[in-house]
Amino acid sequence: GTTIGQDSRHCLSVVIGSNGEFVPPDGICWVSVLSCLLLACSYVGSLYVWRSDLPRDHPAVIKRRFTSVLIVSALSPVFVWTWKVYTGVMPGPSLLALMGIRFEGLIPAIILPLLLTMVLFLGPLIQLAMDCPWGFMDGIRVALDPWFWALCLRDMRWLRNQVVAPLTEELVFRACMLPMLVPCASPSTAMLTCPLFFGVAHFHHVIELLRFRQGSVSGIFLAAVFQFSYTAVFGAYTAFIFIRTGHLVGPVLCHSFCNHMGFPALSTALEHRHRLTILSCYLLGVLLFLLLLFPLTDPLYYGLPTPVCTLASVPSSLCIS
Repeated sequence: GTTIGQDSRHCLSVVIGSNGEFVPPDGICWVSVLSCLLLACSYVGSLYVWRSDLPRDHPAVIKRRFTSVLIVSALSPVFVWTWKVYTGVMPGPSLLALMGIRFEGLIPAIILPLLLTMVLFLGPLIQLAMDCPWGFMDGIRVALDPWFWALCLRDMRWLRNQVVAPLTEELVFRACMLPMLVPCASPSTAMLTCPLFFGVAHFHHVIELLRFRQGSVSGIFLAAVFQFSYTAVFGAYTAFIFIRTGHLVGPVLCHSFCNHMGFPALSTALEHRHRLTILSCYLLGVLLFLLLLFPLTDPLYYGLPTPVCTLASVPSSLCIS
């Protein structure tokens, strides 16, 4: 093979095989994993640079954390750029394109992944519609009311859950980490590895729950294990969307929607007076989701190949239409 991208600045070298395929340089996996770990620690650590005796949902705490986490998120592309320079990986797409910030296929990337996620939540959505005292037109009027959105924007918890957390977490844990992980592993392996950083990052909630004695120790740790499992699965799903579509906007919108919906209230559904209908919708939603998972995320809609897939050293079914 021919070595390229090797000079005095680079500790690693990039190799192109005789068949023209990208061959990851030796040691790139250690650099990639350590870079992702440092990025995850920086993100979580930024939440604790402010000393406070107030709980995490207090508006003052949320505002301070907005400041630090937005700074880390704004600097996160520097991690990817530094990783690229250190390893000598010279991808065809630009850095922004690798991070899912591009115009090609933007409209499908806004609509289709969110629609797919709503299909998965068909049961909870039907349950919510049945229990909501508003009619359909009432909901439309509220959604179009600027005063409603003005109230939302003044609510620090709403801003955190629906805007800042989805945007910054998807930027850091998907858009920045996946381009660093894909070259040293297959896209499928990167999709399963990336959520581990995301899940572990949510363990910091245990510190606050223990600090403010919000439950028993065993209950807090059981909740933490459940949250890790849930966030890891969700992280794998948004990583799948990112790799398949090559866009950041889809994972961000799906993250915001899932934060709004919360974990499906199955126990409430089992006790509902229309439980047969609701449970049927739960099952139908899961079946339709599995049927539509690959068709609605077909890279053909978003531009082939998606930028992050150009870094793959071996062909992957995730990157193929």
